[in-house]
Amino acid sequence: MKLRGLGAFAAVLVLICAATVIHLAVAHAEGKHAFGVDDYSEMRSAHAAAVSPDSRSILYAAGSVGKSGSASKHDWYLMDSTPTEPRNAHKLDLPADFEPAGFTKDGAALYGTYTVNHAGQLAIVPFDATRPTQIVALPNGIKAAIISPDGKRFLILADPRKKDPLDGVHTIVENDETSLYVVDVDGANGGWWCPSLVDVTDVAWSSDSSQIAVVTQFPKIGHHDIHSFVDVCSASGARRVAEIPNGTAGIAWVNGGAELAFTSTTTPTITAEHVWTVPAAGGKAVDRTPNLAGTATTLEGDAAGDVWVEMHKGVITEIDRFADGKLTTAFTYPGGIVNGLPVSSPFVPVGGRVLAFNVGDPAHSTNVAIANDSTLTKLTHEGDDTLSNVTLGQVRIVHWTSKQGIKLEGIVTFPPDFVQGTKYKFLVFPHGGPEANDQFEFDAFARFIAGMGYVVLQPEYRGSTGYGQDFLSSIYQHFGDRAYADVDSATDFAIEQGWADPNRLAIFGWSAGGFMTSWTVTQTQRYKAAIEGAGITDWLSFIPTSDTWQVDYDARLQEKDPRPMLQFSAVQFVDRVTTPLLILHGEADVRVPTFQGREYYVLLAERGKTVRMVTYPGSGHFPSLAEQRRDIFNELAAWLKIYNP
Repeated sequence: MKLRGLGAFAAVLVLICAATVIHLAVAHAEGKHAFGVDDYSEMRSAHAAAVSPDSRSILYAAGSVGKSGSASKHDWYLMDSTPTEPRNAHKLDLPADFEPAGFTKDGAALYGTYTVNHAGQLAIVPFDATRPTQIVALPNGIKAAIISPDGKRFLILADPRKKDPLDGVHTIVENDETSLYVVDVDGANGGWWCPSLVDVTDVAWSSDSSQIAVVTQFPKIGHHDIHSFVDVCSASGARRVAEIPNGTAGIAWVNGGAELAFTSTTTPTITAEHVWTVPAAGGKAVDRTPNLAGTATTLEGDAAGDVWVEMHKGVITEIDRFADGKLTTAFTYPGGIVNGLPVSSPFVPVGGRVLAFNVGDPAHSTNVAIANDSTLTKLTHEGDDTLSNVTLGQVRIVHWTSKQGIKLEGIVTFPPDFVQGTKYKFLVFPHGGPEANDQFEFDAFARFIAGMGYVVLQPEYRGSTGYGQDFLSSIYQHFGDRAYADVDSATDFAIEQGWADPNRLAIFGWSAGGFMTSWTVTQTQRYKAAIEGAGITDWLSFIPTSDTWQVDYDARLQEKDPRPMLQFSAVQFVDRVTTPLLILHGEADVRVPTFQGREYYVLLAERGKTVRMVTYPGSGHFPSLAEQRRDIFNELAAWLKIYNP
């Protein structure tokens, strides 16, 4: 189980000019329209959350962004796990502040997080409304809860410190802490296990419920290099298993409990990419997938003893099985992706195991599917009603070779009325991360911009996951030259294909894609309009002030020589900017602090550049309010209409 975070039709695949093509409707049918902001607000999606102990029911959430209030609001449903029609699903009447995580072992209740006095607490909510809700409260609330395989105890991840009596008056700047609190399901016998472990990122119960595999990491404040530690924790204390001189993701018991598996790396970039194991008794960690062509981003074990790995292969995500020290493909979703690890019952299956998945493709929103042998069958169809009124253009996976000889891949989205041989307005859309990738699923931004008559290309530049260790790690200390060259080559490719009008080019990106936008307009004048969302503009100040590790960009110490951090900082080259730039940023962003955008804006404005900055009150790295998200789409559309008509 992973703690940290920060964030969619059956298709025919045709190989044309090294491009995988999904054929979608391209003619504007009567009564249909291009994908717009209201469609974004109304389009629902569904996500599997848990499978019942008898494996006969799937708990899932369904909802839409909406037009006001929280963009994460949703309803909860129980659905038969058997792939029959009509689908038997019913909406649950749950407390408004309750977020379920799973079932109790008797299947009579759900457990999860209940918000009490602005803090989430562990709650058990029975399906029988005549029974009371049980709440286990801790001083600082909880971050997550995981039931044990025997169903007798909960492992709670929570801040162990006493509540600050002046909370709300002041904020003490210090690292967050996360420790392990174990309590019986009836709320009795609660206590902190292994209190020395205070920076927990991943946990996994042993099959006999007596031990917990725990991953901790150096907290950011007070350390320059990231290290991870694997411990086995029980009621009697912690036992150190291994130290990993890098970041990790996921943890699972394998080989009958004799080993522990996780994902990690040996490269300067800290994104986990290979599957590793270490003896549970302690010893040397071993990379089990040294020649992996894709990227193993994380893993998790299940009650049946299988270990599932989220595998990026280019822009496709599949689920692999790790067994006997090897990875094999287990589940793929034709024409799209598997979105995240499978969901199953945490208890040993009695009548047969059920695996639930979240799947998506470029023509549908994310929905719930179930495994039938190695085939995934979609059970929900949220969002289809909205998209039935929308005309969508083609989406293709394309390949090209840059001027530097780098083989690259990307996703191109065409406008609904696209005609081959006609040149269109063009927007290059680099992804965030940067150690991430674009997924072959429904992308609301790409669809929205394509609906405005643009060809949109999302390039998988060096530093992206899905292409192996060397491709990913080559971004280290080279985000501003290698990755930039790859992104710019995507625009060259679109022009060469005859899709893009070279006189009507634009660029847009968020986070690391925001950096790429802010940097690009200092390097070239080819783009007529640019939109930068929450982008890095000054590496010297960004690396130490972001809320999470950023040494995968450059780990050199700034006091030794600040020039490496300055060489790719857009604020150092503001005089070169001629492209009209829109800056969008959350006012409460701690991932990329808001001053990054403000500094760039002020420097550009005082030099008479065409620039506009819009900030979102209370917003983090991406707004959580529907009104703010809708405004981002509207600001983007207005800017493009003015400066790249």
